[in-house]
Amino acid sequence: MTADKFRSLALSLPEAVEGAHMNHPDFRVRRKIFATLGPDETWGMAKLTPDQQEWFMHTEPDVFQPASGAWGRQGATIVQLRKAKQATVQQVLLAAWRNTAPKRLVQQYDTR
Repeated sequence: MTADKFRSLALSLPEAVEGAHMNHPDFRVRRKIFATLGPDETWGMAKLTPDQQEWFMHTEPDVFQPASGAWGRQGATIVQLRKAKQATVQQVLLAAWRNTAPKRLVQQYDTR
């Protein structure tokens, strides 16, 4: 997985746009961040729930780890891009998008 592919997958989600904060790219839905790329673009972060984070870390411990501090305890999950498979990252980004997007938008997306 490359940073460009991570970006492409994130931006393929409904109403997703790229922004930036703290000198690195982020991906937002209706102004709320659901994923970011690290400053060196070797890793990404997805805003998961703690249960989702635990599941992904259990299934692929070499790919996923909690972000440091309180963010990680709340579900922010680091994705080691070099080790990640596209299908798994797509699942992670979709989960992060669903966690962040307004419920009506999620419902519209799910009924398509």
